[in-house]
Amino acid sequence: MKRTISLNQNRDFVRLYRRGKSQVHPLLVTYCQKTRRGRPRMGITATKKVGGAVQRNRAKRLIREAYRQLEPGIQGGWDLVFVARSRTAQVKMQQVRGVMEAQLRQLSVLGPPRAKDGP
Repeated sequence: MKRTISLNQNRDFVRLYRRGKSQVHPLLVTYCQKTRRGRPRMGITATKKVGGAVQRNRAKRLIREAYRQLEPGIQGGWDLVFVARSRTAQVKMQQVRGVMEAQLRQLSVLGPPRAKDGP
């Protein structure tokens, strides 16, 4: 199992906020930019508007797990920043995953959905 590479330098976040493409939803804001690295890097932010420490940590856990499930479909090098919104901590992870998947498809980070096997 590969470990997710995290963005942790402020300059990386600022670069994405200024030059990256973005998608906005009431649950999640996604910023992305193509890079020359071979693997994607991901960062998460949750401001005090999200709530107290417990709510912010829950929002970040939900985003981290949704990204973990979608990461195998991301090809090439991308820098991604996910910003938690105030409603993020109050919903189920599947909702966050659905929003994240739709945003990443809009931004051309994920390819088109694959057909499901079965009857």
